[in-house]
Amino acid sequence: MMDYYSKLQGFHKDGERADGTRRRKAKANAFAATEAAAMATGAATAAEDSVSDDKIAGDMSDKAPAAAGPQRRLWVKNRSKDWWDQCNSPDFPEEEFKKAFRMGKGTFDLICNELSSVVAKENTMLRDAVPVRQRVAVCIWRLATGEPLRLVSKKFGLGISTCHKLVLEVCSAMRSVLMPKYLRWPDEESLKRMKDEFESISGIPNVVGSMYTTHIPIIAPKNSVAAYFNRRHTERNQKTSYSITVQGVVDPKGVFTDVCIGYPGSMPDDQVLEKSTLFNGQMQASTTHAFNEKIGEIQRAAKESFARLKTRWGCLQKRTEVKLQDLPVVLGACCVLHNICEMRNEDVDALMKFELIDDEMVPEVGLRSANAMKARDTIAHNLLHHNHAGTSFLT
Repeated sequence: MMDYYSKLQGFHKDGERADGTRRRKAKANAFAATEAAAMATGAATAAEDSVSDDKIAGDMSDKAPAAAGPQRRLWVKNRSKDWWDQCNSPDFPEEEFKKAFRMGKGTFDLICNELSSVVAKENTMLRDAVPVRQRVAVCIWRLATGEPLRLVSKKFGLGISTCHKLVLEVCSAMRSVLMPKYLRWPDEESLKRMKDEFESISGIPNVVGSMYTTHIPIIAPKNSVAAYFNRRHTERNQKTSYSITVQGVVDPKGVFTDVCIGYPGSMPDDQVLEKSTLFNGQMQASTTHAFNEKIGEIQRAAKESFARLKTRWGCLQKRTEVKLQDLPVVLGACCVLHNICEMRNEDVDALMKFELIDDEMVPEVGLRSANAMKARDTIAHNLLHHNHAGTSFLT
């Protein structure tokens, strides 16, 4: 048996040596053929050069020698930005500008001035930096229309990847620069004024804000798909839908004073509130029809504000292309821009008004505690016995 394996090994070794010899011969033949072809090509090129040398005009002394190798050139695709140049012109009509960017030129200038120090870039030897106004315009137009990046690219004469980068950069700048200034919890004096205004609306004392939670449609995420599944939207549209939530508190004028963004769309509104910074451990459940009607009058301020938010920023009306981890920054920028527009009395086009449908998610537990029920019963009792609730609710 050992002799058999010895002979077998010898056979394989002989075969390997033969194969090695054949491979070396094949390589040598291929090298010789390549060398011959190269010599033939060189001869032909030399012949062509000798003929064309007589036809070359001009002084060639300023060119680099052949030994230095080919010169590198920077190639930048020329893109038309005529549309943006027209919008940026002082002669561009105010109404047309507002239709494109959902705000007047004065408000746009204010935002550019606020963000200039953060988003401005320096020119380089390779190319000029995108101006601040164009950077801000790319972001606002994308948020306002919700159009895909390829159309943003065509409108502003920039690359698709550049537009994507600019949108995220400007939204981040809005969060760091504009949000602390234009979206914040009111001071004591403002709270007192809000209490008076809300009480005059509903008759309920000590109300400092109107709360509403809306859903923003998203593409199915890669992880935790079930958590983002939106049952209400799926039933209504007969199409599987996913969303994230935006909870907002507004003042009587519809300006956001607090937002909580990013919780999964399957979460009921009361659970979103529990996880927000506003929650104080006392969820209150409904007790009387009269009280519910008055609460509805307060909530109307928030609901109408959210309707204007979604009307202004078309990106909130359709499934977004923005990655889930970047979406809270983009949505926060929409809320900040909404506040600036509200504070500056920027009207919303009535023809573009967006209707909020099926935002409400039914809570799993309607009543949280005996203390919550007692507090709400007390408010409802005061309403009924001080003629704030109206005779139509009395039985």
